[in-house]
Amino acid sequence: MFPYELQQIRSAELIRDAAEYRIAREARRAAREASGQDDAERRPHSPRPRRRRLARPA
Repeated sequence: MFPYELQQIRSAELIRDAAEYRIAREARRAAREASGQDDAERRPHSPRPRRRRLARPA
C-alpha cells in the first residue's frame, strides 16, 4: 500500500503544479493584454523566418 500512497501524493503534486502554471500563464496573458500594446506590433504573424538564411544555389 505504501507505493500506492506515494503515487497518490505525487499525482496530487503534479495536479497542483499544473494549476499554478496555468494561473501564472493566464496572469501573464492578462498583463500583456492590459499593457496596451498590440500583439501584431510586437511579434511576427508566423514563427517562420521571413527570408532564407542562405541563398539558394542556382
